[in-house]
Amino acid sequence: MRVVITGAFGFLGGLLTASLLRTRAFGGTPIDRLVLADRVVRPDSPAATDPLVDIVHGDLIDRLDDVFAEPVHVLFHLAAAVSAECEADVGLGMRANVDTTRALLDAARAQSAAGGPLPRVVFSSSLAVYGSDPALPMPPVVSESTPPMPRSSYGTQKLICEHLIADYTRHGFLDGRVARLMTVSVRPGQPNAAASGFLSGIVREPLAGLPATCPVHPDLRVALSSPRRTVHGLLRVAEAERGTGPGRLDGRVPVNLPALTVSVAEMLATLRQVGGDAVTDLVTVRPDPAIEAIVASWPAVFDNSRAAALGLEPDADFMSVVQDYVADARGPIPHVLRWS
Repeated sequence: MRVVITGAFGFLGGLLTASLLRTRAFGGTPIDRLVLADRVVRPDSPAATDPLVDIVHGDLIDRLDDVFAEPVHVLFHLAAAVSAECEADVGLGMRANVDTTRALLDAARAQSAAGGPLPRVVFSSSLAVYGSDPALPMPPVVSESTPPMPRSSYGTQKLICEHLIADYTRHGFLDGRVARLMTVSVRPGQPNAAASGFLSGIVREPLAGLPATCPVHPDLRVALSSPRRTVHGLLRVAEAERGTGPGRLDGRVPVNLPALTVSVAEMLATLRQVGGDAVTDLVTVRPDPAIEAIVASWPAVFDNSRAAALGLEPDADFMSVVQDYVADARGPIPHVLRWS
């Protein structure tokens, strides 16, 4: 079995890679080759020197011949331009998200048309496909039956890709699965260009003794998922057998990964419990209308029934999310004082 991960040296790609390298199997079948494709490669990563791994380095749209040089059985498509940069440069987002995804799907289609294995393509979409419209307000609780009405270019591009994957699956060109990710928090490392990046930064930076800015009003509620739950959800959607009934994946409908609903104020209260007043005071609330418009357009409360049928549950509370972040850190986090 040959498994491919695009965006493999990004944050979630790295966690997914580590998970597959621990088990060295997918759905109980041993992995023969794990192909890591990315524009940026970290040669110091343990994955880069693992004997199971092949690396494809460069812009994905230019390296698809290398990705499909041998049969691809499973492909996790995580590579993407993120929300704020797509809003600032629509052309960049269309090239990175839509054009590249369509080229990838056509390469998968060509493989099956030539008599190769039917590739299982797992796409990481986003809650950003949802939004409100004056003619069609978003309901208080969102499910997969809620019409997506994105209010950002990033959400629009993700939705286009979802429809392409559903149509290619309908034609039998590939076996497409879509997992809509919640905002992932708390992410370690450096800030990125995502509009939601502050939902990690307002915890990560203060716990490291650094200042952070919160660009939204603290009463804003958001839908979160820890890195652990997110990767587990991606793998569960990918490995589920097709069919109806508990534990099986029915139809071509995307799966909203389970969401923890929490307000920014509750996140800051948890930070105060964990780090104390001095740490929490490193966060400055300075609303940014552009960021707030994007993040506030996303739903905060989800019906998790479809994910629950696959055995997936949301994080218990934000304290458990922070505990996971501290436990998974590569080194000590200096300003963690206590749990409650």
